[in-house]
Amino acid sequence: MPKRTIHDLTDAEVRGRRALVRVDFNVPMDDRGTVTDDTRMRAAMPTLDALFARGARTLVLLSHLGRPKGGPDPKFSLAPVARHLATLTTRPVRFVSTTVGPEAVQATTNAAAGTILLMENTRFLTGEERNDDGLARQMAELGDFYVDDAFGSAHRAHASTEGVAHHLHPAVAGLLMDTELRFLGDALANPQRPFVAILGGAKISGKIDVIDALLPKVDSLLVGGAMACTFFRAMGLETGTSLVEADRVDMAKDLLARAKAKLVLPNDAMVATSLDAGRAAHPVARDAIPAGDAMFDIGPRTCETFASALASARTVVWNGPMGVFETPPFDRGTRAVAEAMARATAAGATTIVGGGDSAAAVEGMHLASRMTHVSTGGGASLEFLEGKVLPGVAALDDRSN
Repeated sequence: MPKRTIHDLTDAEVRGRRALVRVDFNVPMDDRGTVTDDTRMRAAMPTLDALFARGARTLVLLSHLGRPKGGPDPKFSLAPVARHLATLTTRPVRFVSTTVGPEAVQATTNAAAGTILLMENTRFLTGEERNDDGLARQMAELGDFYVDDAFGSAHRAHASTEGVAHHLHPAVAGLLMDTELRFLGDALANPQRPFVAILGGAKISGKIDVIDALLPKVDSLLVGGAMACTFFRAMGLETGTSLVEADRVDMAKDLLARAKAKLVLPNDAMVATSLDAGRAAHPVARDAIPAGDAMFDIGPRTCETFASALASARTVVWNGPMGVFETPPFDRGTRAVAEAMARATAAGATTIVGGGDSAAAVEGMHLASRMTHVSTGGGASLEFLEGKVLPGVAALDDRSN
């Protein structure tokens, strides 16, 4: 059932009230505490602006950052993130060093109208990842209604993503969350055809459920990355020193038998003796990988094959790089796919990049603006594509019509 969004809120539900907003400000920072990529923060700004435009008095933001172990860790404080947030808005931004409790509640009630409060890292609280009900109730005291705009965390049933929505109503989706659900949902439920999916990354085990879910729906499923090597092994091909999941070879054989022509594997590979030997990298046919070499990227013929498939596509979903894109020259396959998707977008196709490394790649190549949608959630996108229920979404209020 469709979920209520901030557009569905009545004036009485918003005006003069505190909006408790779960955002995804889990952003990379350097050793000096400087945010190095604020994509996720900028993606949340339309929701924050819309809430103020609707008359919300103050915005109280919850987010996690990193994976602190055993409690508070200054290295994972959101204080630097609050400082960066202040550069993205004309509204006053205040960092609150607590997350729940009397001091935190007082900060939300005493804040001047028009203020954005960013509370300290939710993962400093031991009950957050256990979805502790008592903690969720405490979080509910920070606002008068709840907005979940953290699609990147929607697949986790945590106190700040799922638990709080049971204790604070209205509980609705933000604009970013709504956009993510619409694009991914429409792609799966009613795609324009041909519908082409591209999967990459290191391991087939991480994508097996996605492959199973997508195969009946797509017209073609293009596979790149090291995960292709497990399929090569299943075909009886030499894979050299490439990463192969030996315990998944039988699974790959089964997928090849079921998928038939729908599953398109690389027909050549860029190989080298090691990642450090990039200058000696060279393309070989997939049935000619030397015993002493490893595949680190798809080859040039595969780039052409994949680009041709994308040129005629009307809907494209991509998750996972084609090679070790952080290390040139093994970024060529990922770049070729990104550029082919950009051309497909310009030709009228709906192109969706499913977060994670794929999103990082298109951002780094300055091609994100040439995609229809770049998801902010890698794990959440994968689970959505698998057909799983996302706890952070399921807990929100249903739209009645």
